[in-house]
Amino acid sequence: MLAYDKMLFNIPAKDHEAGKIREILNSHPEVMFVSLVGLDIGGQNTDEKNPVVRFLEDMEKFLTEGVQTDGSSVVLPIIAELNNAKVDIIPDLSVNWYVDHNFDFIHEPSGLPVGTLRIPSFLVHNDTNEVGSRVILRDAIAKIKKDLLVLIKDNPYVLEYLPIQSAEEIEEIILTCATELEFWVKTPDEKGDREELSTAQVMKEQYWKRTIGPVRTALEKTLLLLDRYGFEMEMGHKEVGGIKAKLGNSGKYDHIMEQLEIDWKYADAMQAADNEKQVKYIVRDVFRLHGLEVTFRAKPIDGVAGSGEHTHLGVAAKLKSGKVVSLFAPKDMKTEFLNPIGFGALMGLLNNYEVLNPFITSTNDAFNRLKPGYEAPVCIVTSIGHTAPQPSRNRTVLIGLVRDLNNPLSTRFELRSPNPKSNTYLVIATSYMAILDGISKALRDKKTPEQLLGSLSKGYGEEDFYLEKNREYRSEKDVFDEYTAEERDRLFGKAPRTVWENICAFDNYPEKMQILLKDDVITPLDIQSFKKATLDQWATELHNRIIPDNMELLRECVMLHNEHDCADYDTYLWNKVHELRHYIGRDTLDKKCLLTRIKNALDEGAYQLASDLQLEMQEKVRELRDTYTRYGKNIL
Repeated sequence: MLAYDKMLFNIPAKDHEAGKIREILNSHPEVMFVSLVGLDIGGQNTDEKNPVVRFLEDMEKFLTEGVQTDGSSVVLPIIAELNNAKVDIIPDLSVNWYVDHNFDFIHEPSGLPVGTLRIPSFLVHNDTNEVGSRVILRDAIAKIKKDLLVLIKDNPYVLEYLPIQSAEEIEEIILTCATELEFWVKTPDEKGDREELSTAQVMKEQYWKRTIGPVRTALEKTLLLLDRYGFEMEMGHKEVGGIKAKLGNSGKYDHIMEQLEIDWKYADAMQAADNEKQVKYIVRDVFRLHGLEVTFRAKPIDGVAGSGEHTHLGVAAKLKSGKVVSLFAPKDMKTEFLNPIGFGALMGLLNNYEVLNPFITSTNDAFNRLKPGYEAPVCIVTSIGHTAPQPSRNRTVLIGLVRDLNNPLSTRFELRSPNPKSNTYLVIATSYMAILDGISKALRDKKTPEQLLGSLSKGYGEEDFYLEKNREYRSEKDVFDEYTAEERDRLFGKAPRTVWENICAFDNYPEKMQILLKDDVITPLDIQSFKKATLDQWATELHNRIIPDNMELLRECVMLHNEHDCADYDTYLWNKVHELRHYIGRDTLDKKCLLTRIKNALDEGAYQLASDLQLEMQEKVRELRDTYTRYGKNIL
């Protein structure tokens, strides 16, 4: 049993003074390395190992000048290429630093795991140009804090709807965020039966059920360990996906495949993003120690619930008296949904979502999750509740309003489209830029809560001061069961289906792009870099991983029946499988198969064609899987 009381878990921001840091590290010799964690445009972080002894020798220089890397070490296409590659990693002194423990390597004098102090950092290109995801989030936070305070001062009418007498009472604007982490755990090499998993999901056999065996142990240890870091864990539980584990001959559980969720307390925007990074490392390490693999993929298993990472967004004001009040909540929670700032924020998210989506849903895996059903949001629509005293519980919408009638400070928006692989720094940064746009429009037009509720609830074809005429933005219905696909597309906008279709929003909505580019929070160069990084990843994965995986599937679909002892239905299904296999994956002299045509399109940079063919491939592969499953189940 590890002596948690003797371990170092974090160095809080208040202690980031050279003398204090030196004192803490000298008293914890098991912390033997320091790593500067810089975030590139793709959300990947650096993790170099610097011996603590070197760090302590010249700490002051290390904290101000950091360490140097090059453009090949980080994802900053167009910005930092091989011939222009100098990138410095500079420590951020304003956030908590966490210790990453190596439980496989024990520091013998102390008996504690060897630790690496991970310091979140900023990337600087060519000595002057700050770049990367943390820089963008930092600048977005600064902008909304500054601009929102000015908006309140310039539009004092809004104070009628806030528990604040004067804008002069406000000391600081606070952006509060939280993420919910869903993930799958399994025993190595376990491959669950899709039909069994789907059945268990429909019957709710796993959701919120009692955990057992190594999953229970790993989950409980994870929650306790994360609490030691100061994350203030709120809960951990089974999610909807998974099947019941089996007790093997050895007396241990095997055939484990379960979906879990853990939640922890909110923090300010930057700290929330940093916290999520550290939480994932700990989750993976602890479950691995118990023989379990963890995946944060958005859709690990086709046809079964994927994993989301719902992101909660709030805005509050800290008053000079020390009191903190929500800037979204109304004065009377039982008669009003939101105040004008809250309504404006929600409308900003909805109205600008097309240009936020590329930063949220940027991988093939993410789009595998965003399908109608499975509680995955695909429509730009919100739910705020049928009446103010009845908070919304609609899980089919993109953005939900979260309210507690007895705690106005908890009023926030839950963005349901991110997944565990989303770049949380850019999700939060772009979301707040959209929020600022909506607030600005609502306040400058002096809109009341009643008027804004009318705008949010407008019907298709109705003119509005801010929202699009031929769209609807609010529904308290189940948008999958009570609307047809055609109705959803017409009322809420047609959702992109591939990475390419999503990234095209940058060109298709130039006016909405301007809200992200204000004051160079995100620069045109950042957009170009992100676009190239995203498309390169999409094309490479499609070409070199998804297509080969589908070819392997085609080879696995072999004849199972005996031609001399089979039913006519067996022959019918096998012929259908055979035709699909040839159409998808076999070239002839005069005709290229579907997979070859996709590869050729990618090689030629014909991304629209490649995207269209990718959609056809997904449909044909789904048809092949279903047909082959029916065929196999009919064989005696």
